[in-house]
Amino acid sequence: MKGSRRRFSQEFKDEAVRMVLDGPRTIAEVAREFGVHDTTLGNWVSTYKRTRAEEEPHSLSGPERARLRELERENSELRERLSFLCCDRFPA
Repeated sequence: MKGSRRRFSQEFKDEAVRMVLDGPRTIAEVAREFGVHDTTLGNWVSTYKRTRAEEEPHSLSGPERARLRELERENSELRERLSFLCCDRFPA
């Protein structure tokens, strides 16, 4: 059916773009999962990067954001362990 185009919500596009930028998967892999053409998703990613670059010139890249989340998670776990160890040795 020529001429009919599927429309996607901004939330749908943003989620697909985030999966590409925040994870190790390629545009083609995420596009297959979301049921869109890889060129379409690539355009969404390019648009997102371009608009983000205009808004936030010093923003982190996808791998950097993923690493930051990993470090924050590790920091939280270490704080919990430290709290447990300190409270165990020095009861109030």
